[in-house]
Amino acid sequence: MSSHPTGTRKVLTRKPVPVNELVLGMHVIELDRPWLETDFLIQGFIIQRQDEIESLQRQCTFVYVEGIEHTVDVSLESRTEKSGLLSRTMGAQVNKSSAIQDKPTKQSGKPTEQTRTIYINKISSGQEMQVARDSYSSAKTVAKNIMEDLRIGRMLDMNQARNTVDDVVDSLLRNDDALVWLTKLKNQDEYTAEHSLNVCILSAAFARHLGHDEAEIRKIGLAGLLHDIGKAKIPVEILNKPGPLDADERALVRQHPNFGRNLLMTSASSEHYTIDVAYSHHERVDGTGYPRALQAHQIPYYAKLVAIVDTYDAITSSRVYDTGRASMEALEIIYNSRNSHFDTDLTIEFIRCIGVYPPGSIVVLTNGEVGVVIESNKNSKLRPKVVLLKDSDKEWQEKRTIDLSLGDVDEDNKTYAIAHEVPNKTFDIDIKALLQEGWLNFVAK
Repeated sequence: MSSHPTGTRKVLTRKPVPVNELVLGMHVIELDRPWLETDFLIQGFIIQRQDEIESLQRQCTFVYVEGIEHTVDVSLESRTEKSGLLSRTMGAQVNKSSAIQDKPTKQSGKPTEQTRTIYINKISSGQEMQVARDSYSSAKTVAKNIMEDLRIGRMLDMNQARNTVDDVVDSLLRNDDALVWLTKLKNQDEYTAEHSLNVCILSAAFARHLGHDEAEIRKIGLAGLLHDIGKAKIPVEILNKPGPLDADERALVRQHPNFGRNLLMTSASSEHYTIDVAYSHHERVDGTGYPRALQAHQIPYYAKLVAIVDTYDAITSSRVYDTGRASMEALEIIYNSRNSHFDTDLTIEFIRCIGVYPPGSIVVLTNGEVGVVIESNKNSKLRPKVVLLKDSDKEWQEKRTIDLSLGDVDEDNKTYAIAHEVPNKTFDIDIKALLQEGWLNFVAK
């Protein structure tokens, strides 16, 4: 008896479609131009929103979508697949199986196209920056006080935590760039407090991007602020240990979700969603997380969302035992963990939310000059506003601002474009120091 499967099945092949004929639900697998010349961060995606169609219409003439074209003999297909004859690439070699997994899950919990709220920045990031700086400073003090109070046995001041989140969300609703910019200003010595605040800010910004209503954004922000509250029960010398943890120390640190759950359950004013996130933000959709090894359908939606943000901020932060990585590298790591560690749909939306070059990124231009992204461009994510700080020889130069979306040119009359991002402190550029010393004061104007 033959061991090969028999029968026929439909084969999905690519089909060119003019951009004015695109509709929701189509699976775009290739463009009429290189992906890197467009604003799309994911090479191959399901059209889920009208603004994605509009963006494709602005940038392309036609695209290739996946469509059922013909049937094949399954027994023949089985043999040819083993020899690799049916392998194919899409963009940067994203295969068909991974693209199919990028379809949104019914359990994602994010707003639908019909229910999502569309937010528009009310003021510029420059106008919001000074208020955002004050809010960030105050919020960091609160985050630090929360941890210190819990360490010495005091009760959690939930009203203070909520007021802090309200200030954060109010700023994000006016402009979602300014506070996100400030999450780049990391201090290794204050990692625990800064990380809690950054996860609060980025989770709320992500919720805004997803289209949650204001009340939901505030809930998600509060859950983000308190997600690591259990670390208040971990000795500081273990959290700040400069070398690898031993087995007992690792086991203790992995208990912080349990500690966080217990701390929040003893607070009469705690909400169930903050307990869910503190307890479940280290769970992974494939069941490899901790402390309960939950499967995807068992993990609360807020916890899935905060898990992605928590990982992103941790990867981009320098700690006593590791150097922070560039935003793009962190996003690549998270993207490669979609459908194993992280919810696929939320992963893709988070990448769209953060963008390739978020505010505060240090970037090298194609002509060798170096600058800092000061404002993202919602309609052209690869073409933000940049303040140039160093020339092609990496020497300090008189600062000036360029807008890549306007096609600004350099002294050789070549259009400026970003080559790549580098981590903070590369080429002696320290974002926090520059802001404190006045180099970036124009941002607050």
